[in-house]
Amino acid sequence: MTRTLSTKQKLFIVIVLLAALGAGLAAWLLRAPELATGIAFGNGRLEALEVDVATKIAGRLASLTPREGERVEKGQVVATLDAEDIAAQLRAAEAQVRQAQEMTREAKEGVRRAGTDVTLALKTMQRSQELVQKGFITGDKLDRDRSAQQSAESGLAAARVRVAESDAAVEAAVARGQSLSATVNDTALKAPISGRVLYRLAEPGEVVGAGGKVLTLLDLSDVYMTIFLPTAEAGKVRIGSAARIVLDALPDQVLPATVSFVAPRAQFTPKEVETRSEREKLMFRVKVKVDAAWLVQHQDITKGGMPGMAYVRTDGGQEWPAKLQTR
Repeated sequence: MTRTLSTKQKLFIVIVLLAALGAGLAAWLLRAPELATGIAFGNGRLEALEVDVATKIAGRLASLTPREGERVEKGQVVATLDAEDIAAQLRAAEAQVRQAQEMTREAKEGVRRAGTDVTLALKTMQRSQELVQKGFITGDKLDRDRSAQQSAESGLAAARVRVAESDAAVEAAVARGQSLSATVNDTALKAPISGRVLYRLAEPGEVVGAGGKVLTLLDLSDVYMTIFLPTAEAGKVRIGSAARIVLDALPDQVLPATVSFVAPRAQFTPKEVETRSEREKLMFRVKVKVDAAWLVQHQDITKGGMPGMAYVRTDGGQEWPAKLQTR
């Protein structure tokens, strides 16, 4: 007995077939393009070098100018610490320098006077020697003059010692002043790099300890993506090899890059690998750095955390496909 399909059933079958055909056609049209041989790829996120701005000394934060997201230039003063106490110590040290210098001048004047006394005592002793030889005076006078001459020489030696001590005091006072001057300079915190503020870690009025962080900066001239490649592909990648990055948010923008690092050790596997199946699980970390010249012209495009794909050459070739997939 033959069963005839109803019109509704036939219509339902046609709709299902058309839907399946449409899905297949869509999948074929949207399929990821095949990559040329000699290219390995992996997914990751854009990262930038993070640099902290920290205090060298402890103190109260007087000002902190940049806000999160703002750009700062290398050498720009981004924060200051309260420096009144240190400035007072510096003034006291400068006064000690002047005092030590005055003492040095007095000590040198003492050397000059002691030298004059030595010259006079020497001449007196020489005259006494001549008079003794002629019999005009006794030897007692000569002994007293000789003793006076020796005392004058001792006084000269002591005056020279005082000059050396005064010079050392001047050097110590100057060094103290230079140290305090450097400390005063350290109260002005300068940006070590040109970049964008990622985090603002303190606020004016807070007391921060030595080494306390106040800002975290992103170095927009050092942007990279980290990917992981299996052993078969990682072994062919060389540092300096050409690379490309395509971000999910910017599928039509290809970022020129180079391979800047290939891990010397594998990850995700035990330390001891003895079977082929385990060796195939080895993954090596590869760092792909975005071209610095391109970054200078596109600093507003690249943002940390943007996901995408990184492609690296494994055959040393220079030709790239016209279209790189983002997934």
